Amino acid sequence: MSVRLNLVLSDDLNREIEKLVSESETSKSEIIRKSLQLYLAAQDGKQRGLKLGLVEPQSQKMQTEFIGL
Repeated sequence: MSVRLNLVLSDDLNREIEKLVSESETSKSEIIRKSLQLYLAAQDGKQRGLKLGLVEPQSQKMQTEFIGL
């Protein structure tokens, strides 16, 4: 089963999504679906005491931690 949603975005966020659409040759819907999946994974990790961030591949050190998700 699928659910259709209406979504209101700021102009700035819409421009950023449009940029991703043109760079990745995907749809707005797919970008938003992937974003929600990432958010859900972040919430699951947070509940388990984990952190979400960007890790430098060579050193395996977290370069950026996402706070407030």
